[in-house]
Order: sequence, then structure tokens, then C-alpha cells
Amino acid sequence: MHFPGEMAHAAGALPVILQENHDPITVGHGMIFPFYCGYTRSVVDQACKGDYDFLDAIMFGDHCVQVLGAADVVRSRLPNTRVHFYQLISSMSDPWSLGRARETFLNLKEGLEEMIGHPIEDEAIRDSIRLFNKNRKMLRQLYEMRRAGKVRLTAKQMQLAVKSSMVMDKAKHNETLEALIAALEAESSTAQKGVRVYLSGHFCQAPKVELLDMIEDCGAVVVDDDLYHGQRFIATDVREDGDPLDALAEWYLARNLKVPCPTRVDQNADWENYLIDAMDRSNADGMIVLMAKFCEPHMFYYPEIKEAFERRGVPHLLIETEHELTALEGLKTRVETFLEVTKRQTRARSAAA
Repeated sequence: MHFPGEMAHAAGALPVILQENHDPITVGHGMIFPFYCGYTRSVVDQACKGDYDFLDAIMFGDHCVQVLGAADVVRSRLPNTRVHFYQLISSMSDPWSLGRARETFLNLKEGLEEMIGHPIEDEAIRDSIRLFNKNRKMLRQLYEMRRAGKVRLTAKQMQLAVKSSMVMDKAKHNETLEALIAALEAESSTAQKGVRVYLSGHFCQAPKVELLDMIEDCGAVVVDDDLYHGQRFIATDVREDGDPLDALAEWYLARNLKVPCPTRVDQNADWENYLIDAMDRSNADGMIVLMAKFCEPHMFYYPEIKEAFERRGVPHLLIETEHELTALEGLKTRVETFLEVTKRQTRARSAAA
């Protein structure tokens, strides 16, 4: 989740982020605990089925115990593929955090150089940083246009815009985004009507598009999020001047301040207050929390979010998601009820103002 794609791109590689496959988990069942999250079980299942045979190398970062377990299985199942596990410091606000993060990125750079057989020049990394920053900036522009009601982009469409950036060549993706933004700016659009909803959660895998469609079909207008396949992925740019390893280490620490991650420990980051402020900025009426089943970091932090939102009287709904798509009809009733309650509370606040 914190892998600097810029480094791999500067090495002449095409960095792609492993995605959860929607196919049923079969072969991988016997290789990893069934109480691991759907993302890690799907990654293992894909490795066992040979879906990653086209890759020259796989880089895993230390995100949680389940990713660590998945990396061990993938390494054992793909003996001819280079599988590298690197451990970024998870304590983000200590005096030594920046130096330790730089050390890790230096080790990563040296590992890439060993693989490609030549050094990675600093200027090449800076060129990649500029390319990736441009990509993030244009994706943020799409978010700002949607938040302001200037374009009609569904949650599924926004997810596809970000997800494609994770697997496509960045230069090609930038060309596509430029054409898309130009086309959207030329269109006239009226603000969508409905309950303005903020989506939170899903730190690794993309929420199922069927779930996103169902939420909007019930009358929600998704206006913002902190999803990994969303704002979390594009929120922070890398400094384009100076030593590129310093810049990437600063980016790593800054990401947690831009959009806090519960897998990191930071005395200067407060996820629940971040979410309340983010909802205010996007003028959202309520929040839907999407929690991947067995995601321990999210389960650990959610009670604090729930308490903070209840204290502030902010409507929110928790939906636990699974790799195997949950029956949507039961969820639909809960979402419809949540939207109705949110709508009434919004009207009551407006009347009292």
C-alpha cells in the first residue's frame, strides 16, 4: 500500500498493484487461514492458479500480519519469481522515523538495481515523480469537480478512474485523463439530487461495484471518500526537487497526515477528526463505513470513529464486506433506512438553523 511506484517506473519497469480477483477462492483455500481478509486470500489464490506468472517480481510491504502471511505463501508458490518483502517503519512521528523510511527505500532501490543490472539515476526517479504527481493531480481534479457538483460521476466510475491508474502505464493514463477532463468540462451538468454520502474504509481492495451501485440506486450521491481505490491513493504528492529518496521518505510520512491509516502509529494523526473534517469539506450528510471482514486494523479503530460520530450526531452506517459478495437485498434495506434517517436529520438541522 505504501510502495513507491515511482521507483519501479524509474527502473524501467511497469509497476502494477495486485488487485483482488472477483473469482471464487478455490486452490488458495488450503494455503492460507480462512479468517484472513478477502484481499490476502484472493492474492494467494491467484498465485496458486498461476495468474502472476507474467510478473518478473512482486514487492510486498509490511502492512499487516495477513499481508505478511500472504507474502510467505506467494514466495513458496512462485519459486521462479523474485518476491521481495520490505518493512517500512510503522511508527511515523518518532525522531528516527524519516531516516528509517529513507533506509528502507534505499534498500528497495538497491534491490531493484540488482534485478535490472544497472543503477537507477536520481534524475530518472525525479522524472517518474513528476509523471506520477501529474497523474494524482488530475485524479484529484476529478474528485473536486464531482464534489462541487460540476460533473456526474458515480462511485463506480471514480473507482475505475483510480484503479486503472494502479495498473496502466502512467503516461498513457495521463493522456486518457486529459481527454476525459476536457470532455467533462465541455459538458453542462446539474447537481445530482439525493443524500450526499461519504465512503470510508477498504484500505487494500476495491469495494465491489455491485455494492457501490446499490448504495447509489437507493438514493445516495457519493461525493467523497478515503478509500484506497480513491482519495487515499492520490492525496499526497512527492516533492520534485532535491534528493529523491529524501522526497519519497517525506511522502511516506506525509501520507498518513493527509489521510490517516490505522496500520500506522502517528501521534499527529487523528482519523476520526479527519473524517469529520472531510465530511464538512465535502458537505456530506452521512458516512457509510465499508469494513473488509477480518481487517484487524479497521476493527481496532472503528469504535473510536463510532463514538466520535455519535458524539457529534453525524449519521453513519457500518457495512462489513466479504470477498464472497454478500446478499445485497438484506444490505439494501439497511442502506435505505440509513438514507431515510439521514435525510430527516438533515432537514431537521436545516429547519433549526
